[in-house]
Amino acid sequence: MEQTLKITNVLSDPTRYYIYQYITKRHQEVTVQEVADNFNIHPNVARLHLSKLEDVNMLVSETKKTGKGGRPSRLYRLSDDVIQLHFPYRDYMLLSKVAIQTMISLGEEGKKALYITGKKFGAEIIDQEISKKMQPGNELEFDQKLNILKSAATLAGFYPEFEANGDKTKIYFKIYNCPFREVAQEHTETVCKMHHEFLKGMFEALFDSVQLIESENMITGCETCSYQALVTN
Repeated sequence: MEQTLKITNVLSDPTRYYIYQYITKRHQEVTVQEVADNFNIHPNVARLHLSKLEDVNMLVSETKKTGKGGRPSRLYRLSDDVIQLHFPYRDYMLLSKVAIQTMISLGEEGKKALYITGKKFGAEIIDQEISKKMQPGNELEFDQKLNILKSAATLAGFYPEFEANGDKTKIYFKIYNCPFREVAQEHTETVCKMHHEFLKGMFEALFDSVQLIESENMITGCETCSYQALVTN
């Protein structure tokens, strides 16, 4: 509870909150000057906001040479710590570990049920976005489907990037945050396959056919989880 109060106090400042939101969407390190320029504030003020976020482990920093000459700069990035705010405190991370271990203990049938459930939840998050953005019965265009994917993936906490090829048969996307990361580090194969099915459920709720190909996985040390989706509209 003490850490929760510290975080809420830090984020109670609107500028600091928006700086944190800005960094979550950047997917890369930022400098004090970059934040100062973006928010039209003095570098000393930007440094204070960044230091406050670092004090509660929402950001981490290190000094690096930027390749532009001159003195090394202090670069800030998102912390790997999981930030959870609940009143009263609830340990959903423990619950997820219990659930995963229970399914694994049931053998192949338990894993199969986990994958089916993951796919179902992926489809449901898309259905929720469609109901919010579209009138019932309307046929979705490709660009609308892509926007729904972006919105749903952002809602799921993936910090995603999407890009489609010219003939709209391939979608390239990257996930900069895996909500299942901490559990996946203990049960990599099972959790990553469940996550894969979750993503498949999202795509299959929008496209007639989907082939989902993973090219990078952050659990194996990559910066992102990256995929190529071959789709039929």
